[in-house]
Amino acid sequence: MALPVINSYAMPDRSAVPASGPAWTIDPARAALLVHDMQNHFVQAFPPDCSPVVELIDNIATLRELAGTLGMPIVFSAEPAEQRPGQRGLMRDIWGPGIGPEPDGDAAVVASLRPRAGEHLMVNVRHNAFLRSHLGRLLRSEGRDQLILCGVRAHLGILLTAADAFMHDIQPFVVADAVADYSAEDHSMALRWIARTGVVCTTNQLIRHLLHGKAAQSM
Repeated sequence: MALPVINSYAMPDRSAVPASGPAWTIDPARAALLVHDMQNHFVQAFPPDCSPVVELIDNIATLRELAGTLGMPIVFSAEPAEQRPGQRGLMRDIWGPGIGPEPDGDAAVVASLRPRAGEHLMVNVRHNAFLRSHLGRLLRSEGRDQLILCGVRAHLGILLTAADAFMHDIQPFVVADAVADYSAEDHSMALRWIARTGVVCTTNQLIRHLLHGKAAQSM
């Protein structure tokens, strides 16, 4: 099936963020930022100029700027265009052939978040960004054992990548108002599951903790 029609819904605020099981503290010297599948193909499924997509893009942009200022690796995952049936695998049975043959159209990262020089753009052929990619190797080479996740979709790519990060002894931090989903219910469900083996927080909470960690390093 194609991507579903997505109705506008309110981004979760701090009161809607589930309590996290782990008590990990983000450290900019240990963390990397993953911007998951923020491609036109996925983002244009959301109603424009309203929640949640407005906050989604704004909050990711804010996190990206801070991560760059703090010297954190910034990684973009992106599904390739025109995948072969064998490459697409079982996802073809559910979502069809995927992104069409226009690599600068639907497959491109949205204009306001396009990767810059020094940032990493990684091909992502499965929802789990670790699978069949060099994400794990990149994090090890950068000496990073914490991963901040933002992007789409919360109950698929974000949840599966966060779970696999945990399995690789990489602490996942999912930003509740910098991810989005098909519905408020899917969004909320994903955050509840992720909170069992990861930290779920808002953009403002994460910014405060990152700046506090940077201040502690300079003492």
